[in-house]
Amino acid sequence: MKWDLPSLPSPSPPRRRSRRHRIMRAFGALTGLSFLAVVFYHSQVYDDLSAVLIKKHHKHKLPHEVAARCQQLHLKAGTDVESFRRRSTSDRFEPGTKPVLIRNGKIWTGRKNGTEVIYGDLLLDKGIIKGIGTLDTAALVNTLGENLVVLDADKAWITPGIVDVHSHLGDDSSPELKGAQDYNSEEEIIAPWLRSLDGLNTHDDSYPLSIAGGVTTALVLPGSGDAIGGQAYVIKLRETSERSPSSMLLEPPYHINNSFPNPNLPPRWRHMKHACGENPSDQFHHSRMDTMWAFREAYNKAQKIKQRQDEFCSRALSKKSWKHASDLEDLGEFPDPLRWEALVDVLRGRVKVNVHCYEAVDLDGIARLSNEFKFPIAAFHHAAEAYLVPDVLKRVHGKTPAVALFASNARYKREAYRASEFAPKILAQNGITVLMKSDHPVLDSRHLLYEAQQAFYYGLPWNLALASVTSNSAEVMGMGHRIGYVEEGFDADIVVWDSHPLALGATPAQVYVDGIPQLSNPQVHKKPANYQRLPRMPNFDKEAAQAVDYEGLPPLKIKKPVEDTVVFTNVKRMMVRTTTGIASVSTGEKESGGTVIVKNGTVACAGEKALCDVAATQLQGTHRVVDLEGGSITPGLTSFGSPLGLQHIEAEPSTNDGTILDPLKNSIPEILGGYSAIVRAADGLEFASRDALLAFRVGVTSAVTAPKSKGFYGGLGVHFSTGASHALEEGAVLQEVTAVHVAVRRTGKPSVSTQIAALRRLLSGKVEGAVGGYFAQVRSGHIPLVVEAHSADIIATLLTLKQHVEVDTRVPLKLTITGGAEAHLLAKEIGAASVGVILSPSRPFPYLWEDRRILPGPPLTSQTSVTALLDQGVTVGIGCQEIWDARNLPFDLRWAAIDAGGRLSEEEIIAIGSSNIEKLLGVERDPDSVELVVTRGGDILDTHSRVAAVISPQRGAIYWLED
Repeated sequence: MKWDLPSLPSPSPPRRRSRRHRIMRAFGALTGLSFLAVVFYHSQVYDDLSAVLIKKHHKHKLPHEVAARCQQLHLKAGTDVESFRRRSTSDRFEPGTKPVLIRNGKIWTGRKNGTEVIYGDLLLDKGIIKGIGTLDTAALVNTLGENLVVLDADKAWITPGIVDVHSHLGDDSSPELKGAQDYNSEEEIIAPWLRSLDGLNTHDDSYPLSIAGGVTTALVLPGSGDAIGGQAYVIKLRETSERSPSSMLLEPPYHINNSFPNPNLPPRWRHMKHACGENPSDQFHHSRMDTMWAFREAYNKAQKIKQRQDEFCSRALSKKSWKHASDLEDLGEFPDPLRWEALVDVLRGRVKVNVHCYEAVDLDGIARLSNEFKFPIAAFHHAAEAYLVPDVLKRVHGKTPAVALFASNARYKREAYRASEFAPKILAQNGITVLMKSDHPVLDSRHLLYEAQQAFYYGLPWNLALASVTSNSAEVMGMGHRIGYVEEGFDADIVVWDSHPLALGATPAQVYVDGIPQLSNPQVHKKPANYQRLPRMPNFDKEAAQAVDYEGLPPLKIKKPVEDTVVFTNVKRMMVRTTTGIASVSTGEKESGGTVIVKNGTVACAGEKALCDVAATQLQGTHRVVDLEGGSITPGLTSFGSPLGLQHIEAEPSTNDGTILDPLKNSIPEILGGYSAIVRAADGLEFASRDALLAFRVGVTSAVTAPKSKGFYGGLGVHFSTGASHALEEGAVLQEVTAVHVAVRRTGKPSVSTQIAALRRLLSGKVEGAVGGYFAQVRSGHIPLVVEAHSADIIATLLTLKQHVEVDTRVPLKLTITGGAEAHLLAKEIGAASVGVILSPSRPFPYLWEDRRILPGPPLTSQTSVTALLDQGVTVGIGCQEIWDARNLPFDLRWAAIDAGGRLSEEEIIAIGSSNIEKLLGVERDPDSVELVVTRGGDILDTHSRVAAVISPQRGAIYWLED
C-alpha cells in the first residue's frame, strides 16, 4: 500500500524547528523520514519522487539518509524570505544590546530602484529593524522600557550599511606580516576546496577602520593567483563576543561544520572565486590557453561527478523493492568526493561565482565556459573592458552577471589599460548591474563610498551609485533578504551620515551593526547646509561616448592654441602664485563675476568688468570671449609620490624606466662610477603617458618624480610638465634636478641602523664622486634631502641626524619627510626642527608595521595628520603612491579640507597641493611662470566644476581642454 500524500505549497526552506515539527505531526507515520520536511517546500520534486520512495511492503528499505541526500540534489539555494522577515530576533543578536530609536532622519531605503527616501524615525531592536516612518516615542518607551536609547538624527542622512562585494579583509591582513597573508595558494591552479574562512584573521587592524567608513558587511574572497582560488565567505565586520572567525559569518553554508551537510536542511548560498587572464597565468607560468583548459578540465570532472550522482539517485529512487541486502551494497556510496563537492554545487546553481576578469578575450572565454557547463556567474570583478562588450556579458549562462569595478584605479597592467572612469555609467545604460568594490587592501575599504562618489561624478545616476555599495551588492551576494536595505525585518546595519552620502568626505556619525553602535565617541565636524544636498556634477556624456568609440583610448593630447588673446568673463575667483605661496586676486564684482584677459599666456588684466573692458577694446589679432559661468583661475597643482613620468603601465617592464640599483643591496658597475654614482630621474622621463595627460586635464599641471627605487637610494628628482609631448618641447622639463631622495624603511635590507649609518657618512662631507657632490649641496643647505620614512622612530632618528649635521656645518639642513604615516606623533619636534612633511597617501592606512600608529581622522579622531602638523607650524603637502591616482589630487585636497573642519582657507588648500610641495622638494620657480588652471562653473576643488583650459606663461599660450 502506497502512502499517497497531497501536493503541498512550496515556500523556501524552513528556518525554525517548530515548523518542521508541525509537518512531522501532520505525517506522524513518517517518523524518521525527516527529509520529507524539505520536500514540503519543494512540492514539484516531491510529487515526482514520493511514489517511488516509500513502499509499505519493501523487504529492505532504502536508507532514509540516502533518499534524503538524493532528494536534496534538486533543492535550490535561498531563504524563505517571508518567514525570515517575521523573525522577532536576529540570529546574530548579542544579548544585552539596547533597543535604539533614531528620530528625525532622511532615510535612503534602497527601494524603488534606489530612489525612495523616507523622512522619519527608525527603530532597531533585537538586531533587527523593527519600525520605520513616523513612530510613537512615548508608546515605544512604554513598551521597551528605560533601556530604549532615543537619538535625534536632526535630519541627517541614514542608509543601510556599506556592503563590499570584493574584499580580502582578514585574509590579507594589515599591517602586512608574513604570518597573516592567507589569500592565495601556490599549490594548484584549480582549488575549489580551499576556503577563505580558514585564513580569516580576527586581528586585522582594518576592521575598525572600515567600520568607521560605514562598511558593515564584506565578501571575503580568496586571491586571484589561482584560476579557481576557492570558496568565499560573507562576514559582518564587528567584533563578536565569541571573537572567532565563525561568529563573524553571515548565513554561512552548512558545509563549514560538516564535510557533507545535513541533507534535511535547505542549502544556503555559497560563494566561490575564479580568476582569468594575467594573475593565474603569471603565478603558474601559464598562457591564457593553459588557464582556460584548466577551467574546462576541472568543470568536466565536476560534471562527471554530478552525472554519477544523478545516475546513482535515479537507480536508488527508481527501485520498487530491495529483495536482498546485497542490492543495497551493490548500490554503493553516494559519489561526492570532498575536493570537488563545491564545484559540483556550482553546476547545480547553488554557488555565487565571482570572477576576476579584465579583458574582452577573458570575459568571452568565461562566457563560453559558463554555457558549455551550464552554470551562472554572479559578477565579473575588475572587468576593465566590460563596458566595451556588454553583449558578451549578456551571453553568460543564466542571468546577466553584475560588474564590480574600481572608479578610477586603472592602467596598472595591460589588462587594465583600457579601463574607463565612465564604465559604470556605460554599463548601467546597457542594463547591467554595477557594483563598486575595494579589493581591500588594494584600496582601503574604509573609503569604498568614495568609489561610489567618483562613479556618480563621472555619470552613474545617484540612485545606482548608492545602490552599487548597498542594495545591489547585497542582492548579488544572495543576501538581499536581510542586508542592503532599510526595511522592517532586515538586519539593523545602519549608517547615520554627517552629510549626503554622495558628498565628498561624507563621514559616519554612527554605525550600527546588528543594532550595536560601533563608534564609541564619534568625532565629526559640522558641515555647511549644501553638504546635505545631492551634489551637482558635470556632464560627461561626450567623454563617455568617446570612451566607447575609441575602445577605451580616447585622444588626450593637448590641443595647440589658435587665439592670441582670450577674454574670460564671469570669473568668480582668481588666485596666483607668489614667492611665499598662494594669494587671491580681486576680480571685483561678486554677483556677475569679474573679467580676466590673457594674452600670449600672460594675464593682461584681472578685475571688474568695466576696468578690463577698456583693455579689451585695445586688443589686436585673434581673440576669444569665454563665459566661465562663475568659474575660477588658480595655479596649477603638483603631483608627487608616484613614479609618474617614469612609467606607462606599472606591471609592464617594457613601458617603464625601471628600478635603479641600490648600493646597499647591489654591486654598482664600475662604468657607472661604482658606489659614487647617482641617478637622475630626468634621464628616464617618459612623456605623454595616459596618467600624466589625465592629471593635466584636471589641473595637475606638473609633477616631481624621483627615480624608482626599492631600497635605500632614490637619486635625483626632476620637475616636469604633465601635459608635454616629449622632453625637447618647450617647458617639458621644468627643473632637471630638484633634490636628493633616499628611503629609510624597515621593509628593506640591510637594517635601519645600517641605512642611517650610510646616510650619516653621505652627509659627512667625506664622500667623493657624483654622489658626494650632491650630498655636499645637501650639507651646505643648497638643495633638500628628501627621505621617505613612515615610522616615528625612524623620523626621530632623522631629526637627531639633522641636528648633528647642523652643529657641524652651522648651516640649516633642508630636510623633507615623505610618507609620514606616524609623523603626527612627532609634530611638535618636526615643527621645531623646521622639517617639512609630504603625506603620502593623504589618507593613512596601516599597510606595514611601521605605518600602524596612524591618525585616522573623523570619525575616529577629531584631528588628521594634516591638521596636527599644521598646528605645529609644519609645512605640509600631500602626495599619492601610484600614477593613476595623480588625477585625483583635487579630490584629495578638498577631502583634506573637509576633514579639517573648515579651518583651512582656499589658499592654504591649494598650497598644500602645489607651492608647498615644490618648496619641500627643491623646486625653484618664477611665480609668474606657473601655469594657471581655468575652471568652468566653480573652483578647481568644486566637484561640479570642469577644467576648461590651462594657461602656460612659459609657452606663451592657452591650451583648451573642452573643445
